[in-house]
Amino acid sequence: MPEGDTVWLTARRLREALAGRPLRRADFRVPRYATADLRGREVTEVLSRGKHLLIRIEGGLTVHVHLMMDGTFRVRPAGSVPPRDHRIRLVLANDEWQALGYSLGILEILPAAGESRAVGRLGPDLLDPGWSPALAAEAVRRLAEWPGRAVGEALLDQSRLAGIGNVYKSEILFLRGVDPWTPVRDVPDLPGVVELSHRLLDANKERHGHITTGDLRPGREHWVYGRAGRPCRRCGTPVRRAGQGSGGRERVTFWCPRCQPARAAAR
Repeated sequence: MPEGDTVWLTARRLREALAGRPLRRADFRVPRYATADLRGREVTEVLSRGKHLLIRIEGGLTVHVHLMMDGTFRVRPAGSVPPRDHRIRLVLANDEWQALGYSLGILEILPAAGESRAVGRLGPDLLDPGWSPALAAEAVRRLAEWPGRAVGEALLDQSRLAGIGNVYKSEILFLRGVDPWTPVRDVPDLPGVVELSHRLLDANKERHGHITTGDLRPGREHWVYGRAGRPCRRCGTPVRRAGQGSGGRERVTFWCPRCQPARAAAR
């Protein structure tokens, strides 16, 4: 699933291509909005909120998109005919550019005043342009509301803080030396976890891929994510992988059992 920095970069690309220009084409390839006609309306803004995209349209409308697992946008010059591809769910085009939305998990048109229905439950956005100590403190407070919850699950809960996915969850906990099954109440420095989360997403938001090691070479980008059975880059212990989660929402977790020692009651 695309993480918050990927969605932020997608919003920027769409904003550069679409904002401030009237739509010449708006093709919603989902039954509910198949007859929606936004032609002639200006795209006023495109922004990200956690893992959500909000495309604001003249006249008080918002196109709300969530990429989910496989969604992506491709921006190309206007004029060419969009390819025949069943994965395309949305085409937005002006005189210069067209944006093609593939495999979009959520696609809906909302009144702008109703955006909170889509994103109002989210916690502080780690890539909020106004990120501040107050937002960081609110994220810590929300995480701490469920003290017995495993921190690996809590970091993926977008109502606690918005933007972290499986890659960053695994990498953040490795860098902080915290076992993913540690209860939130036992995490030694929860504010430090939140601040590192913000710094990692902010450092990667203007490029493709998630670099947490500082090494841009292919295959060297991550400490533990995707490296099950391979030696830890710090201590040489084989990296482990396991499912984590409950309620049918189990997600894979990667960690080093030596660099991230389990607490007695954690598992």
